[in-house]
Amino acid sequence: QENNLTAVTEFFILGFQVRQYVRIFLFCLFLMIYCGTICGNLLIIALVSTSKNLHTPMYFFISQLSISDILVISDIVPYMLHIILQNGGTITFIDCITQFYFLCVSEAFECLLLAVMSYDRYVAICNPLRYSSIMTSAHCVTLSVTCWLIEFSIFLIYIIQTAKLNFCGPNIMDYLYCDIVPLLELSCSDTYNFHLGIYLIGIPNILIPTTIIILSYTYIVLAILRISSSTGRQKAFSTCSSHLTVVSIFYGTMFIVYVIPTRRETVTMNKILSLLFTVFTPLVNPIIYSLRNKDIRKAVQGTFNKCVVWKGKNSGPFTDVS
Repeated sequence: QENNLTAVTEFFILGFQVRQYVRIFLFCLFLMIYCGTICGNLLIIALVSTSKNLHTPMYFFISQLSISDILVISDIVPYMLHIILQNGGTITFIDCITQFYFLCVSEAFECLLLAVMSYDRYVAICNPLRYSSIMTSAHCVTLSVTCWLIEFSIFLIYIIQTAKLNFCGPNIMDYLYCDIVPLLELSCSDTYNFHLGIYLIGIPNILIPTTIIILSYTYIVLAILRISSSTGRQKAFSTCSSHLTVVSIFYGTMFIVYVIPTRRETVTMNKILSLLFTVFTPLVNPIIYSLRNKDIRKAVQGTFNKCVVWKGKNSGPFTDVS
C-alpha cells in the first residue's frame, strides 16, 4: 500500500486559464502594480530614513510596514507573472513551501505591527507627556525586531508540519501561488491534527493583535471625546485616520479570503480575492499614508525641491556657454 504512494516533488500551478490577449493584459497590469508598489514603499522607506522630521516612532513603524509589503508582493508576484505569461508553471515542493513560509511570516508580522502602531497612537494621545520617554528609538527597534523574530520562529514550526504532509498526487494546483488551502486540497494525509495546529497558531496570532487594537482605540476614542475643542478632537483623530484605514483594509481582506466560506465552483473568484491580500493591500498602504499624511507630503515636496535646486546648480555653468 505504501509503495503505491508516489511522493510529489513539484506542483503545477494553473493560474488564470484564459485567452492569450487576456493573459497579456493581466501580465502588464500586475507588472505595473508590482513596480508601483515597490517604488511607493521604497519611497516611504527612503523618506523616513533621510527626512529628520520623519524620525519619529510612527514613521519608523510605517517604514517597517513598507518592508513587510515589499516582502509580500515580491514573494508572490514575480513567479505569478511567469505563470500568467506561460499559462501555468511548475514549482518545486521546496520552493512552494518557502513561498508559503515567507507569505505567512510577512502577513503575520503586519498583523502584529498594526497592533504595535495602535499602541503607539494610544500612548501619543492618552499619555502625551510620557510619549517621548516610553516610545524611545531603542524601544521601537526592539518592538519591531521582536515581532519579526516571533513570526519567523512560530511559522518555522508551522512550515515544518506542512512539509511533513504527504502529497501523492495529483499535483495540479488551481491557484496563483502556494497557500494553505490549495496545499491541503492536494494532500493525501489525515489533516485533522494539522487543522488543530492551524487554530493553535492562527487564533492567538490574530486574536491577540486584534484585542490590542480594539482596546487601544477604545481608550483613544474616550480620550478624544474628553477634548473640549472640536479642532483638538479633529487633530487627534487625524493622527489615527491613516492607521485605521490600513487596519480596516488589512483585516477586511483577510476576513474575505480566509474566514468567509467559499464554494468549490467559484475557483476564479477565490483567485481574485486572494489578490486582495497579496497585491492590493501592499499597493494601497503607501498611497494611504502619502495622501492622508501632511508630513510625508512635505517630505516628498522637500526632496523634489532639493533635486530641482541640485539639478539647477549643476546645469548652471553649461547654460551660459554660447
